[in-house]
Amino acid sequence: MSVVAFQPSRLQILFALVLAVCATPVAFGAPFLWLVYLVPIAVVVWTLRTRTVVDAEAVTVRTLLAGRRVPWSQISSLRLADKGRVHAVLNDGAELPLPAVGVRDLPQLAAASGGRLADPAGDQ
Repeated sequence: MSVVAFQPSRLQILFALVLAVCATPVAFGAPFLWLVYLVPIAVVVWTLRTRTVVDAEAVTVRTLLAGRRVPWSQISSLRLADKGRVHAVLNDGAELPLPAVGVRDLPQLAAASGGRLADPAGDQ
């Protein structure tokens, strides 16, 4: 059984560290400006927590504040949204965004689904 995890690039942590260094002169400029450090901390937490894990039984989506596991039987199709993002369309018509999954990841998603999704790059 194949399990695939889609995660944001860890390079975003480097961006957050550079942002924190650049924010240091501002942070000590006045009282309460140290709160500017919450932005890089939020970026790091979001990068480490957000992911989509796909296996033959279910799709597990984890965002900054919540997580949800949806069995393949509740997913009717996938929808390609703006900017190459992918959403799972559930049987009741609701959509579940799949964080860190893009159009380029569809062959991996199909392989990890255990045959529940057709490989878009497969033979016709």
